[in-house]
Parts: sequence; structure tokens; C-alpha cells
Amino acid sequence: MSAVVTERVAAARASVRGTRRTRQRREVVVSAVLVVLVAAAFVGSVLYGTRTVSLGEVVEALGGGGTRATYYLVVELRLPRALTGLLVGLCFGLAGALFQTLLRNPLASPDVIGISAGASAAAVVASVAFGLSGAAMSLSALGGALLAATLIYLLAWRNGVSGQRLVLVGIGVAAALTSVVSHMMTRSSAVVAQEARIWLAGSLNGRTWEHVGPLLAAVVLLFPLTVAAARSLGTLQLGDEAASALGTRVERSRVALIGCAVALTGAATAAAGPVGFVAFVSGPIARRLLGREAPALLPSALIGALIVLVSDQVAQHALGSNQFPVGMVTSIIGAPYLLWLLTRANRKGRGG
Repeated sequence: MSAVVTERVAAARASVRGTRRTRQRREVVVSAVLVVLVAAAFVGSVLYGTRTVSLGEVVEALGGGGTRATYYLVVELRLPRALTGLLVGLCFGLAGALFQTLLRNPLASPDVIGISAGASAAAVVASVAFGLSGAAMSLSALGGALLAATLIYLLAWRNGVSGQRLVLVGIGVAAALTSVVSHMMTRSSAVVAQEARIWLAGSLNGRTWEHVGPLLAAVVLLFPLTVAAARSLGTLQLGDEAASALGTRVERSRVALIGCAVALTGAATAAAGPVGFVAFVSGPIARRLLGREAPALLPSALIGALIVLVSDQVAQHALGSNQFPVGMVTSIIGAPYLLWLLTRANRKGRGG
């Protein structure tokens, strides 16, 4: 009898190991394909435009050779814009996956629960009321995201934080912050209001190396911290009681993960404005590609980068002679998904 039990246990363990290896292989393959696609989109962003340049001309420009016009086009205009789009997409994609996985709610992305609204409100107040711009405005956006996240977390706290309560509180805070933005816009001059409106749409227009530097530093700092904090993400998905029983410091781990996600959102918003729905859709797409509901942090970040880079190309060249903010294109992608998600949730609610 014991031999039969031993064989069954061994078979079960072998099955689990096989399933785990299959999932790991699939994640590696999906991530590798996404890296290739992101690299292709990035190179395309540098090569293609109103004047198409060859890969050889890009290499010459990066080495200091070629014509002055090519150097300016590649190094001063396209490369910083493409790098900003790449880093912004990585940050938004990773932040959205963290929020949705941690709070176990598909609506829990920074542009829905008020984090991006906090960054936007702080940036608009800094611009309109104090005349700040550039790095000072970016720092204001980062501070606004952190303050909004702190307020939402405190208001949602009831002997712990549930995903549904935090989402509802975040939506309410986002509505209040949006009214602040609207009020400040009505008080500003037409020129300032127009500049703020473009930034609020989420735009990569005019991105320079001054935008790339702080954002790159934030990514280099925050990505390793996020990877370290995400070690507890699997146990947190089991629920607070189960995670605590397994030795996880629940609140400490949750605050660390939320802090990383908020900082990523603030850094990306400071660089390019609140590019809508990138954080919202990246995680669900990654999980569908992997075929499971487990955390998909790296694929989510890569999908975010791919969405931003491709959307920026569409905004520049596929919508007529005028250039549009990248956030307009990402909103066209994300808004229907949000409506579908709400409709699906409503049907499930009716169905019990």
C-alpha cells in the first residue's frame, strides 16, 4: 500500500515539475519574442519619419560621423524621443501589472485609481500657479503621484487594504483631482492651457536628453528594487492570512510593492504625461499570452514599451499630416477594453 502511495506522490511531483517547466519555457519564449518586437519598434522609430534614414547613417551619426543634418535628426530628435517612449512604456507596463496582481483586480491600474491623476494635478498646479516647467514640473508630477497614493492608501485602510475598496477610493480621489485640473486650466492663459492640455494627453513631442536622463536613472534604480520586492508577490496573492502564515510580512511587502509601482508611474508621468491605458492593458495582454493568471511582470513591461513605441509612430505618421499626442492613440486602444471589462463584470454580477 505504501509503495502505491509513494508512486502516486512521485507521479504528482513529476507532473507539477513538468507543468512548471512548460510554463517557464513559454514565459521565456514569449519574453524573447517581445524583446525582438520592442527592438524592431525602437529601431523603426529612429529610422522612419518624414525623412527616412538608413541603419548605416544611424551608426555613423552615433559615432560622430555623417552630415550635421543627419546627426541632429537622429541623435537630437528621434533617439531621445524613442528612448523616452521605451522607458515610459516599461514603467507603465510594470506598474500596471504590479497593481493588478497585488490587488487582484483588473481595474487596479494607476490611471484608473488616481495615481496618474495625482501626478497630473500636481504638474498642472506647478505650471499654472507657480510658472514651473521642465525638471521642476516633472518633480512636481512625481510628488503628486506619491501624495495621491498615500492619501488613497490611508482612506482605503480598514485593518488592511482590499483591492475593491482601494479601487473605489482611488476612483473617487481621481475624480476630485480631475476637478482640480479643470479649475486650474480655466484660470490659466490660453498659451499655458494649451501646453498643459498637450501634456495631459500624454505626449512624446519635444522629448530631449533632459527627459531621458532622469527617467533612465529612475528605471535603473526602481527595476531592481521592484524585482526584489516582487519575491513576496506570489504569496500575497493567496490572501493576507495565508501569506502571513507562510512567514510573509504582509503590510511591509504590500507597501514596498505599491511604493515601487507608484514611483514607476510618477517617473513615467513626469517624463511624458499620463499616457492613458498603457498600464491598464499591458498586464492582461501578458497574462493571455502566457495562458495563466500568475504574475507576468517582465512581459507586461515589454508590452507596455511596445504599445507606446507603436502608438507614437501611429500618432506621428498614420493619422494625416498632423501629429497627435501618443496618449490619444493609446486611449483609442484602451477605452474599448475598459468598456468591455465593465460590461463583462456587470454580466457576472447579474448572473450571481
